[in-house]
Amino acid sequence: MFQTVSGLLLVLYFSFLTPIQTTQKIVYKTTSGKAKFISEAPLETITASSDELKGLIDTSKNTFAFSVSINSFKGFNSALQQEHFYENYMESTEYPVATFSGKIIEIVDFTKPGNIQVRAKGLLNIHGVKVERIIKSTITIGEKELFIKSTFLVNLQDHNIKIPRVVYQKIAPDISVDINATLVPSQI
Repeated sequence: MFQTVSGLLLVLYFSFLTPIQTTQKIVYKTTSGKAKFISEAPLETITASSDELKGLIDTSKNTFAFSVSINSFKGFNSALQQEHFYENYMESTEYPVATFSGKIIEIVDFTKPGNIQVRAKGLLNIHGVKVERIIKSTITIGEKELFIKSTFLVNLQDHNIKIPRVVYQKIAPDISVDINATLVPSQI
């Protein structure tokens, strides 16, 4: 009996000396990701982009949050078109930021380098209207950074963005969005 108890104590003793494997909390961050949109309508193609996409991924919780200022989009076909985008369609004074936040559905081993296809489930908030979405993305896990790439469609009607009849043939009802970002470990 004494040997069994002492053996058990010996096993417990050594198990406490061995480091316990825990999920390390690493938050990856970007302040200069790229968001680009393309509207391909019958009479006109409109392209604009922003280099001010901000985002976080918390690897311990598999959660994310991204945002971009509407007024940071540049490009367009003319200054007047850009002004109409800000003021008439996106109403950027009232709705200055677009966001997407939620959870990565797949379990991701962020310590293993390589590419992984994931589904990001969350609320896409554009023009003050939150729509639950699942957006497919590619995460490339590098040595010290994450690369995120995604392409998806945004339906303007879903976000209560009204297009006047006079320009209906110049603005597509579904806008293609491309996201590219490099995220690095951050102290929060």
